[in-house]
Amino acid sequence: MTLLTLKDVTKAYAGVPALRGVDLSVAPGEIHALMGENGAGKSTLIKILAGVVSPDRAEIRLDGQPIEIGSPRRAHALGLRFIHQEFNVVPALSVAENIFMGRRYPRRAGVFVDWKRLNLAARETLEKLGITHIDPAQALGSLTLGDQMLVRISSAFIGEEGTPARLYVLDEPTAALSASEAERLFAVLRQLRTSGASVLYVSHRLDEVMAICDMATVMRDGRSIDTGKIADITHDDLVALMIGRRVEEAYPPVKAPPQSEIVLSVKGLPVLTGPPISFAVQAGEVLGIAGVANSGQGELLRKLFGDAPSPAGTLSLSGQNYRPRSPADAWRAGVAYIPRERRSEGLIVSRPIFENTTLPHLAAQSRWTVFLAPRREKRLAGEQGQSVRLKASSQNQRVRELSGGNQQKVVFAKALLGKPRLLLLDEPTRGVDVGAKFDIYTIIRDMTAQGMGVILVSSDLPELLGMSDRIAIMRDGAITEIVAAKGLNEERLLNLCYGRATG
Repeated sequence: MTLLTLKDVTKAYAGVPALRGVDLSVAPGEIHALMGENGAGKSTLIKILAGVVSPDRAEIRLDGQPIEIGSPRRAHALGLRFIHQEFNVVPALSVAENIFMGRRYPRRAGVFVDWKRLNLAARETLEKLGITHIDPAQALGSLTLGDQMLVRISSAFIGEEGTPARLYVLDEPTAALSASEAERLFAVLRQLRTSGASVLYVSHRLDEVMAICDMATVMRDGRSIDTGKIADITHDDLVALMIGRRVEEAYPPVKAPPQSEIVLSVKGLPVLTGPPISFAVQAGEVLGIAGVANSGQGELLRKLFGDAPSPAGTLSLSGQNYRPRSPADAWRAGVAYIPRERRSEGLIVSRPIFENTTLPHLAAQSRWTVFLAPRREKRLAGEQGQSVRLKASSQNQRVRELSGGNQQKVVFAKALLGKPRLLLLDEPTRGVDVGAKFDIYTIIRDMTAQGMGVILVSSDLPELLGMSDRIAIMRDGAITEIVAAKGLNEERLLNLCYGRATG
């Protein structure tokens, strides 16, 4: 018996196929992973289920009965609930208002919003996810990105009159969550499975797919390649199905060891409320930064990039005094930054690729610092795009039309165009498929081989261990120790992050 059945789902945009006869079946009480590289067609398939996009051809059945979706309202009425990767929230509104957005607020005398009842209902909804630290009355924009995502997720679990939720579709729900926040979500998903509801789960994090899902369907080039039980498939098998080849090594080899030259020296820099920190980054070195959520990793990068300048501390870049008062100062000094949120912080998705690539470097690409040279912009952006293995129809293509992995490559192209001496990376492979991850790792290796210094902040422990030469452990805004990555394993690294003795 199946809850949802899709057969021969086909969709093309301007004659270019996005889906080529996809088949998918989800059983009641099942957590079903939908896997594939960026551009495989997963997002288009989800949009068809959500009623946002109409298929060119499809047979869709719910409980064995043929259905037509056609609109988001109809999808909701059929019991389909969606949690998308991008935040659909209003930061200026309260947590409670965001949770109940699009729904009728409780009223007093049928006219005035009953804020007490609204906040109480929001609190009860949050508690379903085990969330007790978020005040429903506070502005959503004051929360961390992880907490904002938890609020967004919780809104899908509101009990409503009419058709109950039958299928939850989650698109990269843990991308902005810490390990503990993700575990809260997994506990709720297991409860949903026990109650008979189903989940279609989209994630590039293979470890969590192997841990939480019952079945997996793999898509590639707009086709459904294979479906099977998670218990019968290995991590490497999933990767091979997704990219069409086996990846023997997850990380490219080191091309050159770090040099003795110091690219960045930091002395006495305050980050949070802990003691000031000091460290150095050598030319050709990847210095990883590890720590539990909110330990100051992101704040450190923003201080180094001039986004949150600090009057205290001494910084030097290749032996020269470095005191950025703004990101523009950092760009000019030869420091580049890959932010955690590419769509909101790293890109103007409505603009073409070449404009995004050259944006921080306009003075260098203009004539007499007054007139832009579009031909030169496109040529340089095209050359940089090739160096980062960007897949696009042309430099005129708008960034929002690219897959997540290619959007991230545009961010890298922008960062590397100015040939920086220091590269700051904040979760550089977040929401990126395994094939694009390997490309990004190769880019980093190429840059360090040329003598660039890299600081890598990542919540992905295997990524930190696989790409770093040394790893700095941050706790409460302080660096507690710096250890060699070689010979370190995930368990010991996690213990260091939590301050536990490792023997």
